[in-house]
Amino acid sequence: VQLQASGGGLVQAGGSLTLSCAASGSILSLNIMGWYRQAPGKQRELVATITSGGRTNYADSVKGRFTISRDNAKNTMFLQMNNLNSEDTAVYYCAAGVILPTGSWGQGTLVTVSS
Repeated sequence: VQLQASGGGLVQAGGSLTLSCAASGSILSLNIMGWYRQAPGKQRELVATITSGGRTNYADSVKGRFTISRDNAKNTMFLQMNNLNSEDTAVYYCAAGVILPTGSWGQGTLVTVSS
């Protein structure tokens, strides 16, 4: 399955954005889907994951601010990001497969938070 991430952009600190990750086929068989991000000069980090059963997991840095979800009917995964701050500035990637980080990856979408 191919993934396409979208929804990034420029937002002021404290603002919100919703990222989308559209799959080219059914996501029902995808055991786990997730969002990663990579800030300039930093290593890639896992932001959030969601299993086929709906179990979610978040990095400590985004807990309480970000919400991951998936719409199996639309073959799409989302990342609702609230109360954004400058440390959230990064290229965000979606990924999916049996286990992560192996599997399919989408192209990145840039999120820039201005202070």
